[in-house]
Amino acid sequence: MRAVTAVASPQPGKIKSFLRLVMIEHSIFALPFAYLSSLVAVLKSGDTVGAHWLDLVLVTIAMVAGRTFAMAANRILDRKIDALNPRTQNRELVTGAVSVRTAWTGAIVSLVILVVAAGLLNPLCLVLSPLAVIPLVVYPYAKRFTNFPHYVLALAQAVAPVGAWLAITGTFAGSGPAWVLGVAVGLWIGGFDIIYACQDVEVDRKIGVHSTPARFGVRTALHISTVTHVLCFALFVWFGQLAGFTWSWWVGLLVTGAGLVYQHVVVTENDLSKVNRAFFTANGFIAIALFVFALIDLYLV
Repeated sequence: MRAVTAVASPQPGKIKSFLRLVMIEHSIFALPFAYLSSLVAVLKSGDTVGAHWLDLVLVTIAMVAGRTFAMAANRILDRKIDALNPRTQNRELVTGAVSVRTAWTGAIVSLVILVVAAGLLNPLCLVLSPLAVIPLVVYPYAKRFTNFPHYVLALAQAVAPVGAWLAITGTFAGSGPAWVLGVAVGLWIGGFDIIYACQDVEVDRKIGVHSTPARFGVRTALHISTVTHVLCFALFVWFGQLAGFTWSWWVGLLVTGAGLVYQHVVVTENDLSKVNRAFFTANGFIAIALFVFALIDLYLV
């Protein structure tokens, strides 16, 4: 009888490490708003969700693929910067848990999946897919030449609700609500990215990385973030009016407002210890809560 030697495949470990690299679970921030835009587009067109189930699946695939590409590209382009920052020295590309080749492979595969999903949705989404990718690639470079890279990230995130609307309708006609929602989501994410960057002020100044906190100081940056979130909230109000939402949406907005205020209360110039709580917990809660209340309004009210 021949002896059989079991050889452990490294592939599962590589995949797991890559998913940690791109923080796949953080797709929760923008995905609910893509769904919200899609559902409003469906109802505005007079169709049923059942008629667009495949579109919603493709929107999900495109969103996750796009975000995965963005995160992988960001980590690749920032790996030397990450190695100089004590907070990011344990990231997978710095430690070698994920090779640059693996990261590029994951990024390219994700980009292909994004373009294929866009093509399966409709010709307009396919033609516009490169425009959606551009800000995703520019963002990692933005911190090298502007003090406001957070708003480049905002632009990248604003694409999602607009793209989701176009995925359903295949036309720009009547897409005003999606643009308002897109800008609101972009400002929301850009605002909390400013808060997140407050952790790295001293290191960023030392190594030459640009950010709003590094340029203007933590106090001023937090004020700028507050103004950004006030504008974001106003746009959420406008979107609700354009979409014709009723009381459930407004209750959801009150919850969202509380979540935004919480971020700015727990993170102060003299205490940045709760940045992660504000960044991950509060914003994940905001995304899910607002979507749930919108869903109630769309289908139960």
